[in-house]
Amino acid sequence: MLIRVFDICFSFLGLLFGFPILLLLTVIGLFDTGSPIFRQERVGRHKKPFTLVKFRTMRPDTASVASHLASAVAITPFGGFLRKTKLDELPQLWNVLKGEMSLVGPRPCLFNQDELIAEREQRGVFNFRPGITGLAQVNEIDMSTPVLLAETDQKMLSNLSLKDYFKYIFMTVAGNGSGDRVKR
Repeated sequence: MLIRVFDICFSFLGLLFGFPILLLLTVIGLFDTGSPIFRQERVGRHKKPFTLVKFRTMRPDTASVASHLASAVAITPFGGFLRKTKLDELPQLWNVLKGEMSLVGPRPCLFNQDELIAEREQRGVFNFRPGITGLAQVNEIDMSTPVLLAETDQKMLSNLSLKDYFKYIFMTVAGNGSGDRVKR
């Protein structure tokens, strides 16, 4: 319950004070791809679908697949900057504020990632809100290794304390983890 209070406070403050940055990145994104906001249906808590929002980092005609299955040539130069700085994740603060996500939790997967969904379901991961960052992300474990990812998610969720919550956020902001890998 306390983590949800922090999620609401931090996402609201992030959206409020980050609005000028969000606006600037949106305008630059308009020139980069013509469509700066990316929306994609993802698997949420209790396997309920929700629409994840983030800044577009790939060309608009790129196939809707997990990042590790996408080609690096699809990433625009501005998109590369957004990914490297993790600024592409900022719009997800809206998902956090709405209660669809948490700042810390397992990254939400696509509905076509059957192996990861089965592994997470078996481990009770879907009983929790998906997150922007977490133990797997700061340790560079992504969706290309579904069993390891599900195991890491379960480990994080079974031991998640307020201290860990802040640790994963700080580590992410400080630059730990490279996010989802895109094949070169």
